[in-house]
Order: sequence, then C-alpha cells, then structure tokens
Amino acid sequence: MRSLIFSALCAILLAGCGTIAAPPLSLVRAKPYSAPVLPAATSSRDALAAIPAPSRPVAVAVYSFTDQTGQFRPSETGQTLSRAVSQGGASILMKALQDTGNRSWFTVIEREQLSHLLNERQIIREMRERYLGETGVNPEALPSLLFAGVILEGGIVGYDSNTMTGGVGAGFLGINARSEYRQDTVTVYLRAVSVRTGEVLTSVTASKTIASYGIGGGAFRYIGFKELLEAEAGLTTNEPDQVALQQAIEKAVYGLVMEGVELNLWNFADTEAGWPMLWSYQQERAGKLTAEQAEAVRQRMSYALATEATSPQSSRPREMSSISPGDQARSLQVSSPQRSPAQSFSGLPSASTVSVARPEQSARPGL
Repeated sequence: MRSLIFSALCAILLAGCGTIAAPPLSLVRAKPYSAPVLPAATSSRDALAAIPAPSRPVAVAVYSFTDQTGQFRPSETGQTLSRAVSQGGASILMKALQDTGNRSWFTVIEREQLSHLLNERQIIREMRERYLGETGVNPEALPSLLFAGVILEGGIVGYDSNTMTGGVGAGFLGINARSEYRQDTVTVYLRAVSVRTGEVLTSVTASKTIASYGIGGGAFRYIGFKELLEAEAGLTTNEPDQVALQQAIEKAVYGLVMEGVELNLWNFADTEAGWPMLWSYQQERAGKLTAEQAEAVRQRMSYALATEATSPQSSRPREMSSISPGDQARSLQVSSPQRSPAQSFSGLPSASTVSVARPEQSARPGL
C-alpha cells in the first residue's frame, strides 16, 4: 500500500515538472527550424515613443558608448573571455534616440564609424573626378555633412552580480522540490555636451535589474525490493542581458529628455501634452513614485488631458487631481527652474490638487 502511495506521489511530481518543462523543450527542438522574429517592444521603448513632439528637433552625435565596467562574464568552470555586458551600447543608444517621439526629437548623426563615411565620400569624389572630369566637389551630388549641436557621451558604468540571491526547498520521504532566485544590476550613465561651448548640459543615470529564476524537483525512493525510483526535472529562466541593457539605455534617454525640458534646454511643442510626463518623472526622481507607478500616472494624466481637450466644457477652469485616491489633505507643488506663473490642468477624479509651474517656451540658445 505504501509503495502505491509513493508511486502516485512520484507520478504527480513528474507530471508537474513535465508540464512546466515541456514548452521550453519544445522551443529548443523547434529553434533550428523557426523563423526569425522581431524583438518585442519594451515598456521603456513605449514610454519613449509616447513623448510628445518637441518645438524643434535636436541634432545629436554619438561617438561611443562603451563598456566601462571591465568585467567578464562569470562562469562556474572559471573565467571566460566573454564580456559581462554587450559591447554594442552605441548602436542601442542610437536606436533609442530614434525611437524618442517616433523619430521627432533627435536628428541622429553618424559618428561612431566616421572613417567609413569619409572613405566612401572620398571614393565618390575620385570617381566623379576620373569619369566626369570634375575638379571640385559638386554640392548637389555630394552635399556637406550635417553637424551636431549636442554630443552624447557616457557608457555602461556598472554591472553588479548577485545583488540579491535566494531560494527555498523542501523534501519528504525521498521526494523534494526547490526554487532559486538571483538578481544582477546594470547601470548606465549618459550626458549631453554642448558643441558650441563644451558645457555639460545635463547628465542622467539609469539602472535595470537582471533576474534569473530556477525551479526543480526530484524523487529518490525505493518503491519495492530492488526497485529504485530516481527522477529529476527542472527549469531555469534567465532575463537576457542585452534586453536589460536596452531598457536601461532607453530609460536614460527618457530621463535626458525630461531633464532637458526641466532645465529649458528644449521644450515640447505642446506643453499641455508633455507636462504629465515631466510631472511623473519628477515624482519618480524624488522617490515618491516607483517606475511602474510613474508610468501609470503618466497614462492616466495623458488620458485625462485628452478627454478634457475633446470635452465641450474645456473652457472651464482646470485643475489636475493627484493619482492617490483618498489623499485629500496633501497638496504637491512641482516647480521648474524658470519661475513662470503656475498653471493648472485637470484630469483625474481625486480630492488632492497638484499645481505645476511651466518653464518658458523658448529653448536655450546654441543647441
């Protein structure tokens, strides 16, 4: 009877592990024959794309965005020559800049491989000189290169392994189960430098955690005379390092845009549409909101403004409510470096009021 009970428990355990492990195994088997797919959009990329258009685009140049950690990928068998993080930070940064406001915020100019560009232009000059007899550069055939008003510098400044580890396990009569957890952190730094003066206009940092989970179970039990049952199954999920780095860079670009608006380096074309984002960013930076809460605030405030803009009563005095329902005694004041009169805008059904001072509309000269 006891053998039957143990056999039933083992069957249940193996069935559960098999159910969990079946999808990854099927994906592994199908991988050589599956078609390539486009990467899924991240929440940070959606936030970049949702930024309202600027008053005018900013021409920026990215020369490099290097790995400044100097760390190699850890291995259980010893040190490896593979780096801990991706070495393509500049390419990821350029893509994030283009995604900002759906390509409306930045004019990204190629500088990482400038020698390749200059060599190709030199080939064009030589070919036109040889076959067309041109002694000078025809500006219609080969116009001048664009120049940038802002250079973006920075890099990956931190990669901390095992910032949080943990796990839990249990076993009974030869049947056991376990789960493990590990977390790493990647940190990036980004600054904007004025080409005209060399001044560091603003700088931001952003971090992203990289989580790894593992579950498993097994059985080791005699179910009869000379009949030993031994089974083990497990599943591990690792968050891709490249995706985590991409999200950290996208968050840094988002912060750079908001910091520039706050410092009046550049502005939104429609300040009414862009102000909810700036307010939620200021609250997140001050530690009053988490990243998830700030995103929820931004979406609700943007929806409230859009609803009010289409309302026939949009001419009434407007005041924006706080997102925290029931927080009736609290009033938040968010100010910018420019001491322009505060204006209010409405939105969400709550009792507390948030008044926000807008900066002046003109952008800082020389950018």
